[in-house]
Amino acid sequence: MLRLGGSAALALTASSQTRVLGAADRVRLGVIGCGGRGRSVMGAFQKNASVQVTALCDVYAARVDQAMQDAPGAKGFSDHRKLLDSQDVDAVLVATPDHWHAGVVIDAARAGKDIYVEKPLTLKIEEGPQIVKEVRLRERVCQVGMQQRSARHFLRAKQEYFDTGRLGKVTLARTWWHGNGAHLRQAPPELQAQPSNLDWGRYLGPVKWREYDPPQYFNFRAYLDFGGGQITDLFTHWIDAVHMMMEQDDPVSAVSAGGIYHYKDGRTAPDTINTLLEYRGDWTATFEATLAPGKGGAGIEIVGTEGRLMIDRGKYEFYPAGRDVTPTIVEAEGDMTVDHVNNFVDCVRSRKRPNGDVWIGHRSAQASHLGNIAYLEKRRLKFDPDREVILPL
Repeated sequence: MLRLGGSAALALTASSQTRVLGAADRVRLGVIGCGGRGRSVMGAFQKNASVQVTALCDVYAARVDQAMQDAPGAKGFSDHRKLLDSQDVDAVLVATPDHWHAGVVIDAARAGKDIYVEKPLTLKIEEGPQIVKEVRLRERVCQVGMQQRSARHFLRAKQEYFDTGRLGKVTLARTWWHGNGAHLRQAPPELQAQPSNLDWGRYLGPVKWREYDPPQYFNFRAYLDFGGGQITDLFTHWIDAVHMMMEQDDPVSAVSAGGIYHYKDGRTAPDTINTLLEYRGDWTATFEATLAPGKGGAGIEIVGTEGRLMIDRGKYEFYPAGRDVTPTIVEAEGDMTVDHVNNFVDCVRSRKRPNGDVWIGHRSAQASHLGNIAYLEKRRLKFDPDREVILPL
């Protein structure tokens, strides 16, 4: 059952409590989850002169203290609900492990806060529709941290090759992400025993009890109780970019194969995975990933009848159909995370929907979840993307 948290009493008054921001107003930001990623994205927010970080929350007090070094004067919290009760917070950055995303986002929406939440939006496929409903009912701005949606060279590639039809009929989108070190993190010495200022019970939250375990805290992405492994952590970025290019987000089938082939360290998420999605528009998307040391790199290749586009975070390359062709190569520019954050801040003022709106984040996480479910159930899934239900074969 989805944990809705303790802010439900604010639901009826949330919209009346929210400030109406003008163009010159500061956006007061609360950060929920002050680990490495949370502090990094907080830094991107702080590059926007109109943002002031006023509150910080984490179950591990040492991380709040660390974040305060870059946000002096911010108030510290161990319970996100108390942060959400603060009248000094207009918007929140949610950078918790995945198992807390649904509960915190729903609590934030009910508290009348706008929300920037790291991807994937959800830990479980059934959480997405309820999150979207809560955000829409409260008329919140909710940006999911799929920063390719704001990356300038991704947007240019879409305009040049997809909006114009220059790629022709697309039949295949290949994606891959190998050797991602975030899934191989080793807990440092100070976490080998539970620190006195780390609230393990609150970290677990909606997850069933187990005794303190350093890897399940520090390397949560490797455990399916806390994250979805490489599929939801990495494929969500890439399949979202493919959805954006294609303007289609409607897979109708999924199949996956993989396993824990190399890292026999207690992890429950596969260290090697291959996923295949079929889309209603007569094309397929694949994801390939391994953590094995022999392979690295990440990217997308989209193949059409008139050429193919290869794109990653550094550049894109377009190859017209035919042999011995000269590619068009365009390098990335700017900082896509900063651009994504600035888009969110702009939308907090304008009340427009951001580039990575909650519905977009839900649909891209949903596609990834189908790959995980197919892996876990060892079967091909048939999916109705309109009703959002897995169908019997």
